[in-house]
Amino acid sequence: MSQYKHWRIEIDKDSIAWLHADKEGESTNSLSKAMLEELDKILSDLTENVTRGLVILSDKKNGFIAGADINVLADAKNSDQAAVFIRYGQGIFNRIENLRFPTVCLIHGFCLGGGLELALACRYRIAVDDPGTKLGLPEIKLGIHPGFGGAMRLPPLIGAPAAMDLMLTGRSISARAAQKIGLIDYTVPLRHFHKAAVDTIKGRPAKKSLKGWKAYSNHSLIRPILAWYLRKNVAKKAAKKHYPAPYALIDIWEKHGNNRNRMLQAEETSLSKLVAGDTAQNLIRVFFLQNKLKALGDKSLISPKHVHVIGAGVMGGDIAAWCALQGLQVTIQDHHESNIAHVIKNANKLFKKKLKAPFLVQAALDRLMPDMEGIGLAHADVIIEAIFENKAAKHALYQEIEPKIKPDALLATNTSSIPLQELGEGLSDPSRLVGIHFFNPVAMMQLVEIVSSSETRKDIAAKAAAFTRHINRLPLAVKSLPGFLVNRALMPYILEAVLLESEGIAPSVIDAAAIDFGMPMGPLALADTVGLDICLSVAENLSGTNQIEVPQRLNTLIQDGKLGRKSGQGFYRYKNGKPIGSKAGKADFRPDNVQNRLISRFVNEAVASLREEVVAEADLLDAGIIFGTGFAPFRGGPIHYLETKGQDVLYSNMVALEEKYGARFKPDAGWKQHQEPHLSVVRDYASNEC
Repeated sequence: MSQYKHWRIEIDKDSIAWLHADKEGESTNSLSKAMLEELDKILSDLTENVTRGLVILSDKKNGFIAGADINVLADAKNSDQAAVFIRYGQGIFNRIENLRFPTVCLIHGFCLGGGLELALACRYRIAVDDPGTKLGLPEIKLGIHPGFGGAMRLPPLIGAPAAMDLMLTGRSISARAAQKIGLIDYTVPLRHFHKAAVDTIKGRPAKKSLKGWKAYSNHSLIRPILAWYLRKNVAKKAAKKHYPAPYALIDIWEKHGNNRNRMLQAEETSLSKLVAGDTAQNLIRVFFLQNKLKALGDKSLISPKHVHVIGAGVMGGDIAAWCALQGLQVTIQDHHESNIAHVIKNANKLFKKKLKAPFLVQAALDRLMPDMEGIGLAHADVIIEAIFENKAAKHALYQEIEPKIKPDALLATNTSSIPLQELGEGLSDPSRLVGIHFFNPVAMMQLVEIVSSSETRKDIAAKAAAFTRHINRLPLAVKSLPGFLVNRALMPYILEAVLLESEGIAPSVIDAAAIDFGMPMGPLALADTVGLDICLSVAENLSGTNQIEVPQRLNTLIQDGKLGRKSGQGFYRYKNGKPIGSKAGKADFRPDNVQNRLISRFVNEAVASLREEVVAEADLLDAGIIFGTGFAPFRGGPIHYLETKGQDVLYSNMVALEEKYGARFKPDAGWKQHQEPHLSVVRDYASNEC
């Protein structure tokens, strides 16, 4: 069987076949059409030869199989083409399931999407007991659902509630968690990996069956009740008109959950329709954009061991905690001991949530060291300044620390809006200063803006991007103009919401209009979360160059001490951190143009940012806005939205708004430059799998 490019097979002395997945020319295994075709031929060869058992494993260091090759689905011109690929994959996995000899899937690293569906077709699943082992079915994040038999096989295996939770959230779980719910039969240390497979094939242990209520959760009388509950929970997070996939998955399970053949057919029919829809195509586009951002950081350029953060405020503390969570040694410096104590307290909560195991939590806390005197400054590979937004204060700090830091240390600022060329005036060598701008909350927001001025050395910016990949974040290179990209695009949108509120429209109505468009949070709730004083600071920095007017309403709220969530009141009132009266009432005044005004200003500023080359290209702008603001992912980004909605339509809309409301709606000059459809996403980035 040496003719295969993507698989390697060996037959040992016990007549056990060892099938190694090793996709040619790739660092990651993903199930392409060619890889499936070879697997199909291999299965035919195996059934013709007497074999005691089959073990499927991966030769890739990073994991088993990351999923099906998403390019196949992205390139499907219609649902019929998608259905052919889905049906083919189902047929191959059915053959594995029906082999006359026992099959074992050995899992290390990631086992996701189509990779997990292949594992589910095997009789036994054994995983390495290691934090790096992750299993999941993340297809829902791409606007689709499992289609190679995963939706059919998983509920009877682990019970419908656990199975539907995994598929509807798309989350990944550890090997131990997978064994606890019955997804994995055994977890073993890496040194026992192969022996465990041999012992399992020779011993053929009986499979554990579901007991109690889990055994009945897939019953035809239970499914409608559970389906109602699932739809109710999904509706809290995703509207059906925007994200049809979770609802489609619930529908096919409710109708066919106890009939294997019908469930497989329903998987194929449902998935093929979803793949051809706008939501899936746009979310697949977002997937490629994410990989494009990942490729902007070459981790080989820097090997950070020690990070020193100056400023133990909300942002500085969260940055420090995140870096420690990612395995780096971190020192956190601040003049006030109480600030550092608060950082440690919040970090402990984060570590417990993310790491679970007490010994891992303690190890992370040990990596996060209070440093009021700044002793770690001289030893740090990366220094991140995260003090308050004041140019003079930052200048004074730079003059103090510049002589103390290593010549090759990366010196970064987390400024949210002050141009780097102005901050660099506080350094004898401004070429070494780079912006590494995180977003709040740091543990949730993937994007990090890498800000360069005309003086920033290119190698410094490249190392900054590489550093963000070491801490599992997405770097985006932006030009040092006021607000950079994300804050610049957000601010007109937020300020328009403030103007709408000052006109007497309820905050809940304004936010509901944005959420209806697909935003994860309304603009006024976002302003309250960020802090109205922070919003004002950013708006004032932008007002001088971007013709942005700051509404008096924002100043009034701040003067009254209403700073948002942190003060207990802003546009909303808060109790225990939760908003009161944040839902629109039936009697609230609801003008028709609220959403139009909000989104028009957002898109117009995106067009202006592209014209001024804040980022290098439209794809990167869309990626930055999606991962930095949460801009309706199913729409593919503001520039993509402009192109698919129709530039002429939206331009005419802007002109009409300008006539009615004034110069703030004047279409940017970039509308005239942006004539040819862009709609291109380069797919040669990282791995393309689902």
